[in-house]
Amino acid sequence: MDPTISLLLIAALIAVSAFFSTAELAVAASRRVRLRQLLDQGEGRAQQVMDVQDHPGDYFTVIQIGQNSVAILGGIIGEGAFSPFFQGVLRALQMPADRTETVGLLLSFVLVTSLFILLSDLFPKRLGMVAPERVAVSVVGPMRIFLAVFRPIVWFFSRLTDGLFKLFGLPERRDDAITSGDIRAMAEAGAQAGVLAAREHQVIENVFELDTRTVTSAMTGRERIVHFLLDDSETLIRARIDQYPHSTYLVCDGDIDHVVGYVESKHLLSRVLNAQPISLKVDGLINKTLVVPDRLTLSEVLTQFRQASEDLAVIVNEYSLVVGIITINDVMSTVMGGLVTSMDEEQIVQRDTNSWLIDGITPIPDVLQALGLDELPLQEDYETLAGFLMVMLRRIPKRTDAVEWGGYRFEVMDVDSYKIDQVMVTRVASLNPDKAAPDHIEADSSST
Repeated sequence: MDPTISLLLIAALIAVSAFFSTAELAVAASRRVRLRQLLDQGEGRAQQVMDVQDHPGDYFTVIQIGQNSVAILGGIIGEGAFSPFFQGVLRALQMPADRTETVGLLLSFVLVTSLFILLSDLFPKRLGMVAPERVAVSVVGPMRIFLAVFRPIVWFFSRLTDGLFKLFGLPERRDDAITSGDIRAMAEAGAQAGVLAAREHQVIENVFELDTRTVTSAMTGRERIVHFLLDDSETLIRARIDQYPHSTYLVCDGDIDHVVGYVESKHLLSRVLNAQPISLKVDGLINKTLVVPDRLTLSEVLTQFRQASEDLAVIVNEYSLVVGIITINDVMSTVMGGLVTSMDEEQIVQRDTNSWLIDGITPIPDVLQALGLDELPLQEDYETLAGFLMVMLRRIPKRTDAVEWGGYRFEVMDVDSYKIDQVMVTRVASLNPDKAAPDHIEADSSST
């Protein structure tokens, strides 16, 4: 065959093979979310690509038929395409005649194979990975022509492939369901690439935690609830509002475990402005409050807020004792994290790269997140950092008590009436983070 014709045929075969390689990878790598966006923007071919993804059998059969045919033809034509050239060069280099033909054929084979690998495999596949959706919508039209041309052969091989899938019990369609793990992975990739800011990434992570974190992780604890009793005098009510200014106050009958409802400070202010006495027994002043169990997740309590058209709920345990209150702002603060929390209100303050000062009532998910830990031992037995220390020490901690676990030292800094206020957490590099029990416990031997 004339060398010029051979070169043109090889170039044509490389181009065809490159087209099939691009078409194969672009459709396989295309994301349906992005394809739907293109469809919404008026790109009708995106629907054809999604149809191929739903029923990929015939499409990939055509590609394999084309690629294998091109490979066979390339081997036949390419074997001697460059042989005369290499043989001439080898003769000029005074290689023995008995070796010239063999080495020339080998060099021609290596060159043609290298061209096919580079131009019909590596380059087009990388091109298909860079912008798979755009490439897929460009090649899907020509591929439909190939489908029509090779229909009988495609039908035969597709049916054989379907039979093999059924024989081995394999799914015939890919699962395009997007899970929360997929979204988290994409957000993580976006954060690493710099597309998402660190705080934006954290907000996304916090949203998914709404389904796993209980209301007790975001509530205002029982000991911090400012409430009124039905029999409180006007002087006491005024003094308490002045000392603890809030928009809403619980009203209880006798003690905090007998909640009657809540009163809004704006209604009390209205009575003051109208020179009316403040009494919690006035009809219509107290609103009925929403009561929820302490096992609800933050996502579930948001649903309850929406259904009841309320933004405050009282949290009770299985013994009907009040353990805290939660507002819709508490839930939103959990989602937004440091974006809405002032420095004075932060429960976790990082002092330097290896130490943190943490409030004892800080929820365990926040502690794990700040320290980069996956879990703490016996985690199902407590919900706060104070609870962790109590479980590990098996008693009420005292100041200077410490627990070392997972490469960190947790030291109690301040205790107020059995309540752990502050804990100093310090990174200890020498400890083994894989142990399921504390590495070391230091307890204050002095009396309480």
